[in-house]
Amino acid sequence: MSSTGDDAAVGGLCAVHMPRTARTVSDLPRMGRFPAVQPGQPAIERLAPTSELLGFRGPTACAAAGITYRQLDYWARTGLLEPSVRTAYPATSQRLYSFRDVLLLKIVKRLLDAGVSLQNIRVAVAHLQSGERADLTGLTLMCDGATVYECTTPQQVVDLLKGGQGVFGIAVGAVWQELELTLGRLHAERTDTGETLVGHDPADELAQRRNRAV
Repeated sequence: MSSTGDDAAVGGLCAVHMPRTARTVSDLPRMGRFPAVQPGQPAIERLAPTSELLGFRGPTACAAAGITYRQLDYWARTGLLEPSVRTAYPATSQRLYSFRDVLLLKIVKRLLDAGVSLQNIRVAVAHLQSGERADLTGLTLMCDGATVYECTTPQQVVDLLKGGQGVFGIAVGAVWQELELTLGRLHAERTDTGETLVGHDPADELAQRRNRAV
C-alpha cells in the first residue's frame, strides 16, 4: 500500500528565502501540443499543456506526477493540494487539475521521497501557491530531509551546500519541461467546452508508420 505522506517524520518549519531582486522569467520551449478537436476531425488548433483552457483529470494527474490515486485523493481531501480547475463537489463531477497543480503534485512527490515531512510540505506548497509565485521556473528547492529552502540564484544554492544544509535539490524549471512533455502525450479536457482531447505521442505515431510499412 502506498503511503500518502502523513507518516513522515515531523521537522521544523519550512525556511523560505525571499529575494529582494526581481527574477528573470524563463521562456521555456513548448514541446507538447493538444489538438482542440476530437480524433478523426481536422486538427485546426493545438494547445500547449500549460494553456489555461486545459485541465487534467485525476488519473492523468497521477500518471504525470508519479503518484497513486489514493495519494491524490488524500491530499485533496486534507487540503494539501486541491485542484484549482474543478473540485469533486458536487459528487457527480470529476476533479480537474491545471498544469500548475500537476507540477506541484510532482514536486510534493519528490519532497516526500526525499524524506521531508508532510507538515513542512504543506508550508512549502502554500508558499508556492501564493500570488508572489507567478513564475516557478526560476526556482530551485533545496532540502535536507527536514527543512525546505527556496533558491533563486546559483549562489544561494552554493551557500546552502557550503553550510551542509541542502543535500537534495529540485530544479523546478527542469520538472516543468519534463511535465510539459509528459502531459502532451496524455488526455486533457477543455475547460470551456468540456471536450476530451487526445494527447499526441510521437512514439505511437512512429509505431503506426512502421506497422503500415510492414
